[in-house]
Formats: sequence, C-alpha cells, structure tokens
Amino acid sequence: MSAADWPQEVHGALKGAGVRLVGYVPDAGHKQLIELCQADPELHSIVLTTEEEGIGLAAGAWLGGARSVLLMQSSGVGNCINALGMVRECRFPLLMLVTMRGEEGEFNPWQVPMGRATRSVLESMHVTVRRAEAAEEIAQSVTAAAQLAFDRGLAVAVLIAQRVIGIKSFQEEAAS
Repeated sequence: MSAADWPQEVHGALKGAGVRLVGYVPDAGHKQLIELCQADPELHSIVLTTEEEGIGLAAGAWLGGARSVLLMQSSGVGNCINALGMVRECRFPLLMLVTMRGEEGEFNPWQVPMGRATRSVLESMHVTVRRAEAAEEIAQSVTAAAQLAFDRGLAVAVLIAQRVIGIKSFQEEAAS
C-alpha cells in the first residue's frame, strides 16, 4: 500500500465499525479522508470550529444511538482537555484519529510543543493511545481502536505519524 492509499482503507474501517457521523476540523493531513467521508451518502460529516466541539458531538451521537469519529491534528488535542474529562465521567465511547505535527522535519515551531506532548496529554486524560508509524498500519489500528472504543465505552486515539502524512512546507501551510 502506498502512503496515499491509507485514507481509503481508513474510510472502509470506519464504515466497517458502524461509524455514521464524522466530526472534523479542516486539516491537510486528513484532507482525502474528509473528502471520502463527505462524498459518502451513508456518513454525515460535520465541520467543527474547534476540536472540543467534537467531544460533545460524540456524546450526542452515542446518546442518539450512533457511532462517531473525531478527526483532528495534534495541535487540536490541547483544545480538548476539559472536554475529555467528560468522556471518562459519562462513560461514552470516543474514537479520535489524530494527524501528528511537530515531529521530525516540522517547519512550524508552533506545532512542536503539542506534537511532543500529544500522547502524554491524552494518556493523562485516560485516553488509550495507539500510534501508526506507516500507512499500512493505519486501517488496522483504526479497526482495533474502534472496537475498543465502541465495545468498552472508552476514549481511544490513533496517532498518525507525520512521516505518513508528509512534511508540510510554509507554502502548503499557508494554503490550508
């Protein structure tokens, strides 16, 4: 599988897990996956203004009998800290796919602190974290994470390494 194919595999994994609602903050790393979800008549895609809105969206979806996923970038994890406390206390499933920034080759120094802290921040909020280092690992990680989240009512995040989504340049960042 090429690195460009992983969004199609993940789209299939999400559908296989029964996900019907996709919350996302626009992100170049998730661009192809977002477009696949938007084009799918069986999925309802909702653009968010901030990542923490996705926690409430997931809670509402679960209460309404639907499964959801939250797509975001690692820099958005920091926006979710208070809302993540609700997940554990209310015991509803939360599946998050997080494209990493701030890793090796990052051009934007503002992405580095949260990129370094993402895993530990999520784990401190009792989120189970899986990490995909290669494109061929992502769909399998998403399938396992979805099963864990939806079967056990847990918060689970799959971190997608920056080397998989590619290193952005300043021009690409300005355009996205």
